[in-house]
Amino acid sequence: VETAPSNLAIVGRYIFTPKIFDKLRETGPGKGGEIQLTDAMRLLLEEEVIYAYRIEGRVFDTGNPVDYLKTVCEFAMQREDIREELLPYLRGVISRYTQLIDKP
Repeated sequence: VETAPSNLAIVGRYIFTPKIFDKLRETGPGKGGEIQLTDAMRLLLEEEVIYAYRIEGRVFDTGNPVDYLKTVCEFAMQREDIREELLPYLRGVISRYTQLIDKP
């Protein structure tokens, strides 16, 4: 396993000039046929400035159904008006799928 050069990640939204599309075509698809945005950004950086903004805080992955649901629950629980109704519901769901076992 390779050691990452930093603990920073690229997450969020982007605003590019139309040149990014040329750079995406130049890089072509990567592993799994995925678009290689970071490679295209590296090429674009040779021609123009790219600005970034570092944010502090937790990052939520929503790239699959389970992580998406975890994220929704996290944000819902931060809202008192939703938490009051959601928490008893979640406890009920958990109790239906688990059982307490006495300690030996």
